[in-house]
Amino acid sequence: MSDDQTGIPAQRQDYPGQTGAMTPPPRDEMADYRGTSQLEGRVALVTGGDSGIGRAVSGADVAVAYLCEDADAEHTAELIEAAGRRAVLIRGDLGTEDACRTAVRRTVDSLGHLDLLVNNVAYQEPKGSLEEITTEQWEHTFRTNIDSYFWMAREALRHLPDGSAIINTSSVNGLRGNRNLIDYATTKGAVNAFTYSLAQTLVDRRIRVNAVAPGPVWTPLIPSTMPAEQVEGFGGQAPMGEAAHPDDIAPSYVFLASERQSRYYTGEVLAPVGGETMPG
Repeated sequence: MSDDQTGIPAQRQDYPGQTGAMTPPPRDEMADYRGTSQLEGRVALVTGGDSGIGRAVSGADVAVAYLCEDADAEHTAELIEAAGRRAVLIRGDLGTEDACRTAVRRTVDSLGHLDLLVNNVAYQEPKGSLEEITTEQWEHTFRTNIDSYFWMAREALRHLPDGSAIINTSSVNGLRGNRNLIDYATTKGAVNAFTYSLAQTLVDRRIRVNAVAPGPVWTPLIPSTMPAEQVEGFGGQAPMGEAAHPDDIAPSYVFLASERQSRYYTGEVLAPVGGETMPG
């Protein structure tokens, strides 16, 4: 099987999915990336950071909050430690307020302080119509995709110093909607509004709040939440003709995390969407 993303075959996993079972394997280790020490001395808490985009953006000293994907989380910790950084793994369901509070507290207790919060955890379940979405699914999607962002940010603000940063993961679906992902797209639109509003609230503290809204990205979320036949050829609809790898998206997070590079950026939604253009 080629690593070309247009060659993604039909496949299915149980949620939340495992990187090692994906064909082709995603590029998410930033193996050819050469850092410039812009995050040296910083401590980051990344939710949903066990694989995919969360793994690729890991830098500095990192606490990784994840659901239950122990093997992926341990591999991520190995990558962080191989780069000479400290890693802390925090297992729990971030769709609960207590787990979010615990994740922040354990980060500060283990790594001493907190400078960067990356809200990246997400859930989706495609449905063909609004009538097919149960109240349980709607509430689960909101708890994971937007409630956790609120809980994490509120708790983190107790520790984030002036001049720190919060980065939220949105989606192209939050910019233009998606007929088969109504609840997911709605939460991602909420992430954008949350980002704009929080940026305004925190500007006096010089805490920059931005979002990244990727197009199709080949992560475990895809084969673990989509029917196998929809996974086949995933990303081929993008103008560039393929899905991104997490490594293609990770530099957006590094840019927004670095005050040297993005000091004048707050309340922005950076959209690496593979050539798709939208009105507005």
